Amino acid sequence: MNIKDIIEQKLSEVILNVYQLKDIKLEVQENKTEFEGDFTIVTFPLVKQLKKNPESIGVELGEALTEQTELFESFNVVKGFLNVKVKNQLFVDNFKSVSKEFSTIEKKNATVMVEYSSPNTNKPLHLGHIRNNLLGFSVAQILKEAGYDVIKTQIINDRGIHICKSMLAWEKFGNGETPETTQTKGDKFVGNYYVEFDKELKRQVNIIYEDFRKNSFETFDTNKKDEVFNLNNKINPLEIQKRELLDGLDYSEISNLHPQFETQLKDALDNDLFLSKIPGLVLKAVEENEVELIKKQTVSFLAIFKDVLEVEGKLEAEISNLKEICKPSTEIMKEAQKMLVDWENGDETVRNLWSEMNAWVYKGFNETYKRLGVDFDQVQYESNTYILGKDLIQEGLDKGVLYQKEDGSVWCDLTDEGLDQKLLLRSDGTSVYMTQDLGTAVERFKQNNIQKLIYTVGNEQDYHFQVLFKILKKLGYQWADQLYHLSYGMVELPEGKMKSREGTVVDADDLMQEMYETAKSKAQELGKLETLSEEDKEASYETVGLGALKYFMLKVDPKKKMLFNPAESIDFNGNTGPFIQYTYARIQSLLSKAGTLQTETADIELNQSEKELIMQLANFKTVVAKSAETLSPALVANYVYDLVKSYNSFYQNNPILNQEDENVKQFRLNISDLTAKTIKKSLELLGIGTVNRM
Repeated sequence: MNIKDIIEQKLSEVILNVYQLKDIKLEVQENKTEFEGDFTIVTFPLVKQLKKNPESIGVELGEALTEQTELFESFNVVKGFLNVKVKNQLFVDNFKSVSKEFSTIEKKNATVMVEYSSPNTNKPLHLGHIRNNLLGFSVAQILKEAGYDVIKTQIINDRGIHICKSMLAWEKFGNGETPETTQTKGDKFVGNYYVEFDKELKRQVNIIYEDFRKNSFETFDTNKKDEVFNLNNKINPLEIQKRELLDGLDYSEISNLHPQFETQLKDALDNDLFLSKIPGLVLKAVEENEVELIKKQTVSFLAIFKDVLEVEGKLEAEISNLKEICKPSTEIMKEAQKMLVDWENGDETVRNLWSEMNAWVYKGFNETYKRLGVDFDQVQYESNTYILGKDLIQEGLDKGVLYQKEDGSVWCDLTDEGLDQKLLLRSDGTSVYMTQDLGTAVERFKQNNIQKLIYTVGNEQDYHFQVLFKILKKLGYQWADQLYHLSYGMVELPEGKMKSREGTVVDADDLMQEMYETAKSKAQELGKLETLSEEDKEASYETVGLGALKYFMLKVDPKKKMLFNPAESIDFNGNTGPFIQYTYARIQSLLSKAGTLQTETADIELNQSEKELIMQLANFKTVVAKSAETLSPALVANYVYDLVKSYNSFYQNNPILNQEDENVKQFRLNISDLTAKTIKKSLELLGIGTVNRM
């Protein structure tokens, strides 16, 4: 228990004794004002009940607290705020109590399942997966520290048309290559073939598109001819309007911009490309030091072509709609759909290829998970769970919760809940993602004695989980109230900082390697690890680099969208992982030099910085409990940063090794030791390691 909790408890007792008022809880704050006192008690809630002014209440309470308890030395009242000075011994006793209870965990006798990661097996993990994994893993760690039993789980999306796309592309273009023969990480190897499928699909779509633009269906047929006619009637006038606008423009202003704008514009006009793509192409073509200039000049470029871009936006949308109609007519898409049917029918050749390629991916995923420092207690596979929800459909129809349309499709009407009607089974009898999630949730509660299930999924799926939880409740599952969607914002990188091979999605492995390289460069620049072995140096670079990444990701409230800046994250000053790790290393150096640490210390008279540090240390368990309640690792991250700031202030203003009074020296060494343990534990809750030297 921290000192604030002790004061609040005694305060309630005194209010009952003095005013005979029960269940009154006044707010107790750490005193940040210039007025004397360690804590401030806000007395205003008593004003209405007692019909007295806040100053007289403050005086009465202050006198009662000093007379009826052994906690306080003195008090003063300023404008109704009661400032109390706590006796030195209470801080000393509290420090000893916190030290003794640091490793104890009060068990909750409840089990929470936390789902995170849950990738598709057609491509490697990316930047978004990093935030997802770090957030889910950290929440699981925090829940454990708060006394819950935790099951960490993921469901791998290992089946479906997207998986067949990679498989088909490998059959067509792979020439028998494997991750081993090409020395490529398994998930990247399979992901490359997903990209190859997309390239071939686009090529075939463009061929069909040219026919459909002429309303010609002799070579490629479609059951959406009316839609094609309608789209062409929209596209044709927009193309004419765009050409007319381009013909009427004065292009002289382009010469005032970076030469790349003119280069990319010429290419776009010569090849009838979209002008909206030009700023992005220019950014890719210029040097890092020109990025800010290009961003400013992009505003001018967009202003010059404002009317053209407005028409182009409409044109691009209609062309995209037409190309979507073209896709089912492509040979490669037909082959992928057939492969999916063959898979569902248990075709041996397809199943064998599927097993082999997924094994390549799992091996790659595991390498990424290991480096990221996350793990799982259970893993489910959609290939095993996708049929689970189908059993629930009949159950829902029998109960009248679901209804069937004439075409055989099954729906759930959620309009009475302020939502819409949700498809659960297609007319051909195949399930949708919602059906699978229904079945998986039911299975999890059947197989595990869990009291809560947390889904760590981005906020673009908010609606999906609202629907999922409501359907389960309608089906009669009371535990639906114990389902929680840990919704988080997307993560972005500053433009120009890092680009993936395609320039769009940042690969998780690439980002981790970038952080390692940055930490290595920083350490070599500082030159403080020269006496370490190469192995220890490498371990330090890895711990600091990934610690920077993890801390920067987790210090932001999960609900907020965030911008991750690799260079900023690895700064050794400010609210960063390396700054916190450095303080831990500093304490380890101090304790090493001190040699002897006496755990039984004499009581000493504490100064203000020692009191503040003790109060911070005593707050650790409260912060963990609050973080577990809100599922926000950001509370732990920002707590440990504040703790480190308090310790550094204490360290700079209080001699320790040079302290002549051995009692004071040992007490300060013990405060340092508990601070280090608290830093280490806090970082562990964030999935971050520590080093003894930096």
